[in-house]
Amino acid sequence: MGSTNAVERENRPADIAPPLVSVIVPHFNDLGGLALCLADLERQTWPRDRFEIVVADNASPQGDAAVATVVDGRARLVIVRERGAGPARNGGAAAARGEVLAFTDCDCRPEPGWLAAGLEALTRYDVVGGQVRVLVEDLARMTAAEAFETVFAFRNERYVNDKGFTVTANLFCARGVFEAVGGFAVGVSEDVDWCRRAAATGYSLGYAPGAVVGHPARRTWADLLNKTRRINAETFALHAREPRGRAVWLARTLALPALALGQALRVLATSQLQRPADRAGALVTVFRLTWWRFWNSLRLLFARAPA
Repeated sequence: MGSTNAVERENRPADIAPPLVSVIVPHFNDLGGLALCLADLERQTWPRDRFEIVVADNASPQGDAAVATVVDGRARLVIVRERGAGPARNGGAAAARGEVLAFTDCDCRPEPGWLAAGLEALTRYDVVGGQVRVLVEDLARMTAAEAFETVFAFRNERYVNDKGFTVTANLFCARGVFEAVGGFAVGVSEDVDWCRRAAATGYSLGYAPGAVVGHPARRTWADLLNKTRRINAETFALHAREPRGRAVWLARTLALPALALGQALRVLATSQLQRPADRAGALVTVFRLTWWRFWNSLRLLFARAPA
């Protein structure tokens, strides 16, 4: 289904203007991050008159006026009252005017060539995921959580090529593709769910290494645990609706100790961590997080077993 669209884009006459792009930025309670993200988007190499920015604020506690002050005319502001990043993205997409939708997050730092590289990849694929680089606040004083995320977080090339999805912090598609697939769901891993539905509809997914956004690493154990708790619950929700999903979930849970050993070897072998203290912090976090995931996964399985 998607190949026809790609051929049409490749055969676009040279005298026709490039497509208008809508960059969708969901936001909640991170005015500082939003300001940096908007500044980076203003520095894109893609012509500024060929893309708009839509900030979809999820009713931030600072209030609409405070968000509008940060936006400062650089984007159109949409207020989405329904809670959740998925509804915020859906609200931004509904307000978008572009032929192409490019999704990123308010705490992300798009590099100058992000838009151009993602759009170029859309000539070959219907859905594109770009590279996500983990950002650390101070490399000389890396926390254990930052060390862990440096090695394991946002491995989007692997997600795209091996697991069939891209994170929503770096996702491109035509408006028509988004409308055919439908919006992002709530209560599940929305990136996995949406990309699965796109594949089931017949659309192709590809990776664009040049479409780079930076994403800050979680700095504390509490931040990392909150992220893991959310992802574990959303992933379980995806499994629970499949016919044999609970059995698969149990098998995955029982395999976690072996997975931890593999992750420990990766920490020891990686060139991403230079200091012994950072490797030690990452190793401790691997086993600490695995232990937590093991018991949390069992709790999800048996607490929500069907009557």
